[in-house]
Formats: sequence, C-alpha cells, structure tokens
Amino acid sequence: MNQFDLKPCALNVIRALSVMCLTAPMLVHAQQTTDLGVVGANGTATNSPAPVTEASKAALSQGSLDARSAQSVVSADFIDNFMSPVSDFSQVFQLTPGAFSYSPNGVGQGNAATTIRGLTDSQYLVTFDGIPFNDTNGVSHHSYVYFPAMEIGGAVVDRSPGTAATIGQATFGGSLNLLSRNLETAPRTSITGSYGTWDTGLVVLEHETGQFGPEGASNLLINAQQMTSDGYQTYNHQNREAFSGKYQYIVSADTVVTLFASYMDVRNNQLDAGAPTRAQVAQFGDNYLNSNDPTQSNYYGYNFYNVKTSFQYIDVASNLGNGWKLDNKFYNYGYHNQENIGGAVPQSTAKVLATANVPGNDTGIDKLNSYHTTGNILRVSKDTDLGTFRSGVWLEYANSDRHQYNSNELDSWQDEVTPRFSETYQTTTLQPYAEFEFKVTNDLKITPGLKLADYEQNYDHLQDLKKVGLLGGTLNKTTGVTTGGMPDVTNSVNYHDVLPTLDVHYQLQPNWSTYFQAAQGDLIPPTSVFDVPYAKVATPPKAQKSTTYQIGTVYKADKFTVDADVYHTKLDNSYSCATDPTDITTQICVASGTETTQGLELEGTLLLGGGFSIYANGTVGTTKYSTGQWVAGAPSDVETLGFIYADGGWNSSIIAKRVGKLYNDGAAAGDDSYTINPVVLTNMFVNYTVKNPTSFAKAAKVQLAVNNLFDKHNITGISGSGSDSNPLAGDFITMLPARSVALTVTVDF
Repeated sequence: MNQFDLKPCALNVIRALSVMCLTAPMLVHAQQTTDLGVVGANGTATNSPAPVTEASKAALSQGSLDARSAQSVVSADFIDNFMSPVSDFSQVFQLTPGAFSYSPNGVGQGNAATTIRGLTDSQYLVTFDGIPFNDTNGVSHHSYVYFPAMEIGGAVVDRSPGTAATIGQATFGGSLNLLSRNLETAPRTSITGSYGTWDTGLVVLEHETGQFGPEGASNLLINAQQMTSDGYQTYNHQNREAFSGKYQYIVSADTVVTLFASYMDVRNNQLDAGAPTRAQVAQFGDNYLNSNDPTQSNYYGYNFYNVKTSFQYIDVASNLGNGWKLDNKFYNYGYHNQENIGGAVPQSTAKVLATANVPGNDTGIDKLNSYHTTGNILRVSKDTDLGTFRSGVWLEYANSDRHQYNSNELDSWQDEVTPRFSETYQTTTLQPYAEFEFKVTNDLKITPGLKLADYEQNYDHLQDLKKVGLLGGTLNKTTGVTTGGMPDVTNSVNYHDVLPTLDVHYQLQPNWSTYFQAAQGDLIPPTSVFDVPYAKVATPPKAQKSTTYQIGTVYKADKFTVDADVYHTKLDNSYSCATDPTDITTQICVASGTETTQGLELEGTLLLGGGFSIYANGTVGTTKYSTGQWVAGAPSDVETLGFIYADGGWNSSIIAKRVGKLYNDGAAAGDDSYTINPVVLTNMFVNYTVKNPTSFAKAAKVQLAVNNLFDKHNITGISGSGSDSNPLAGDFITMLPARSVALTVTVDF
C-alpha cells in the first residue's frame, strides 16, 4: 500500500475518533480533520458536521453551533495572515470578544498578559492541545516564552468554567485553548525571513514530511526559528530561539499516537519593574526603560533575563469498540527563569553605590523562578441509547524552586549567604470528573456533570531576609551570614472543591442553536500568601470559586454569522495582587472579597461581496466588588472592528481594538486611584501569495505588517501609590509601543 492508499484508512480513524466525546465542540471544529492527536480541555463532540456557510468559512473568529457555553474559534487564517510572525500567543486571543493585551516593547518582545471579561492573567486557564500550563506560584502565564505564533494552528476561547470535563487549576475565569499545527499529507519545506522596525529580524525553517513510512502511517512537522530585536524600549534587546516538532503515527483504523515537543530559549534586558517611572518618561521619552550608563541601576548590563522552557506530550487516542472511546495524554513541561536585577528601584538620578567585595553593599538581586511539571490526563466515553457518558481523571505533580539573593553586580554577581528568600514547594493536583449528555431528542441535549478538585502544596522555606524571616537566627551584617535559629520551616495546605456543571443545548435549526449554562469553577490562591514571618498563616485561605450563568445563541447564514450571549459570574474569596511599591521584586496579595462580572457579548462576520467582509465584536459589562468599586484592570467595554479583503492571491485587513475606560489601584487594593482612558489600537496586514513562482518553488508569500497603524502612545497602565489627583514621580507607567512595520517573505518548496 502506498502513502495515498492510506487515505480511506485515515478517514476511518478520523471518523471513529472525532466522536470520542472527549473534546469540546469548538476544539473539534477548530482542528482540521487530519489532526487526530489533539484532545482538548473540555468534554463534548459533535456526532454530525455542522453546515458550513460562506460566511463561516470567511470568519476570523466565530461561535460554534455545537457550543454549550460562550466560545470563539480563532481560525488558522487569522494567525497566518493577520498576526506579525514574531507574535506570541497573546495575540491569538486579542481578536476575540472582551479580550485584550498590550506589548510595551513591541509585539512578541515581552510578556503580554491577556485580560478577558475583566479578568486578568492568573484568573483563567490556558491550555495547549488540551494540556493546562501555568506558573506554580500563581496560575499566571508567560506569553512570550511558550509557543510563538508560527507554532500555533488555531485557538478556542471558552468564556466560562466549562463542563465537568474542563480540567485545570484556574477554571475560575474561563479557558484559552491553543491548538498545535495540523499535519499535511504532502511534503513541504518552507523558509521565512522577516525584517522590520527596531532592527527586528526573524528566520524560520520548517519541514513537513507528509505521509511516509510503511503504508504512509507516519507524519512529521518540525519548525526552527530565531528572532532578534533591539525592541521599542531603550536597551531592552531580545533574542528568542524556538524549536518544535509534531509526529503522528496511525497504528490502525481505530488508534492514533501523537508526540509533540517544543523548546524555547529567550534572552532579554527586561527591567524587573517592567516599566519606566513617570519622571523618567517626562525626562527621556515614552520608550525609556534601560540606560547605557553603568553608574545607573537601570544599566542594561545589570538587568537581564534568560528563560528556558520545554513542553512535551504523548497522546494515544483509540476507539475500543461497543461505543467505548479512550484518550490518554502523558506530558511534562519545564520553566527556568534566571533573572538578574540591577540595584534598587530605578529612578532617573539613581546611582549604583555598590562596591566590589564589600558585604552589605550588594545592590543587585540574583532571582530564580523554576519549576518542572509532569501529568497525565485520562479520558473515556461510552455512547448509549440515552446519550453519552464521559469520565476521566487528571493527575499532576509540579516541583518548584524559587529564590532571591542580594548580589554584587560589580563583582561577577557574588551572592550574599543569607537569601532574601529561598523556597521549594511541590504541588499535587487530582481532578476526577464525570458527566452524562442526555439525548432528550435529536435536537435537545442536557448535560449534568460533577468534578472533584483536590490540591496539595508542601513548602520548605529557608531562613531569609524578606519573607519568613531569620527564624530565630542572628544576621551578621558585615559578613551577611546568619547563625543560630531554625535553618528552615515547612508547612502544607490542602484545597478541596466540588464543582457541579449543567448545560442545555438546543438545535433550533441546522444553522441556528442556543444554549444555557450553569457552572462552577475554582482557582487556588497564590503561594505568596504564605510569605509571612515563620510562614505561619492563622487561617489558610480558601480556594476562590466562581459561579457562572449564561445564555447564548449562534446563527450562521450564507452571508453572515452572529453569536451573542448574556453572562453573570460571581467570584468568591477573591484575591488582589499588586507589586509592592517599596520593593518591586515582591507581590502583595490580599483578600478582596466578592467580585461580580456581568454583561453582554456579540460577535459576527458580514460578507459584503467582491472579497470584502466585516468582522466585529463587542463586550459591554461591569466587573465590580460587592462594595460597588470597579475591579482594577477591568474595562467597561471592549470592541473590535475589522475590514477584510480576500480575493485571489490577496489577503488583507485593518483591525482595530478599542478598550474602554478602566482603573488601576494605588496604595490600597480596590481604591481605583488611577484612571486609564480608552485605548484604540489599529493593525494593518497586506498579504500576497503566488503559486508556483518558479519551477522549484510551490508558493511564495509576501506580507506587510503594520502594528499600531496610527502611532498612538496611550498610557495602558499605572502602578504606584498615588492617584489621579496626586500623580507621583515614581509611578510606573506602561504605554503602547510606537508604530512598527515588518516585511516578511515565505517560500514553500
């Protein structure tokens, strides 16, 4: 049998596995049918394909007729054509309703945390091919050190806690689900080169084998790339190297095995504060961050990151017969961030006063945040006359190591003996679940479910200067050595939650559906709540819980698509975290009571004819504490408007994102001291593709990308202890980066 004879067999595998009821409907539709190995975070599938209209094929983001909650599928077309090739994964979510993020150093050149429905990073789940990944000291994410744009094949944004089958440590605020690239049947080699503003260069080499091996059962896609840039901010240089590979093997008509691996090495000169002060912006300009003066504490040579990450999984999906399906995914991922911080809080006139080899004059900080996570996700389902039963269990173990030492940047970073803090901790997560999708009629399905969430964390804190303290010891300020006392202190905490879910899906017509959802999610508190003297917490904090109610509808016609929903989410036991204004290396987390986020969302695409279409979405709502105060960082409204042209080899767009007024806290959580006025960010992309440009090339594509088309310089965030009426020179100011332009050429062989 040659490789093309495999196609009927492969289609049988696809048909068998596509109804495994192991993935959310939107995750199923976001994949091409050849992508057998991707199993998502949620728990349903569709038994029959939804009608595909011209408008739905053109939509960059849209709801699904099978959705049981408010969801948006981001197309591969958007990622390929309407994102800068240097982008990180935050830009994938940027298009969808209620979502926004900013990259102060330029797109893809620093962490860009997404906010969605007024909920900030650490309040929602991010997954890759159904595997949740996040920091272990708080459920946050680093968008620029995992999965650059050219490793991503699509995304599904679920703005809800999901079903019982949605696993993760932060189902609290929803799940942002990334999908890997789909494999192709024919071989291809591609070379991409990109160059643009701030001396930003990108080189990518990619090879797709197509089907190969005995009976064409194997397929492999590899991608290697390097990006370098001076960055928008002064002396915040970037160097990003990334590699990924995806291999798929069709064992039989009922079983497929998928392996995925990625690795990234990112080096930059990001200042730990992340932003310049108000005084520095006034004196040196909007793009000021680091200096080239070694007498300044913000000298770029004293401030640098080296972040290395890896992510791997092996997935086995199988149709066992008699209605039983199985999917098992074993994975591990790691994060190692070595950061060096130069001196005290940077000010425009601050000087480095450290003197080499003199204890006590160490002004720099040696900072490490490292973790390694291993887990397994087992899912099974059974089709019956009454409907579909789904069950599974998620088990994960994470080992973390974090420290900060006062260090002398003038003497090869010699650390003091006693740390500012040093801790190791282990997090074990267990989440079994079960749900049953009752097929009341062919058009009406009701799915109740239940998930148990159990978390255990075990801590070991060394005696230190900043967190748990000297533990009865005595510090010699001359030598920096602590004598006596306890060398360390240990403690542990458990969180247990029972999380019920219920959803109703009704297919009004083949192209029109509606749904109702009631679901609970949870979020474990950050580890910093135990960073107190002797690590003693009189009353351990409770896990945060959310209860969401929402109703929505999805409609797809030939000329337009539209989806809409109304939502109400109550968030209990909320915590608010902010940078300590007296110590930029420290986060302060305090209980902030109950939050409620509620509102209305709309999303749609309209075909105008002649290759032109309009995409638009909007979210209007409130995110407030029970006191009536706005939650920091939550806007009153978010809108997106895009004009798209696609005809022949041309594929172009102008897309504008508007973020309404929001507030940032000052000296106290919930005080709404700073007002951030509305921001409008507009990007433009022009793509032209030529097929068979030469005898040895299959296709060539040229892209012109312009980010921040109108060169806006809005303030997007303020961190400090002042207010609108009392702005302080030391307030940290985050702003939009200036307009950037990039020209990219890709040739396929």
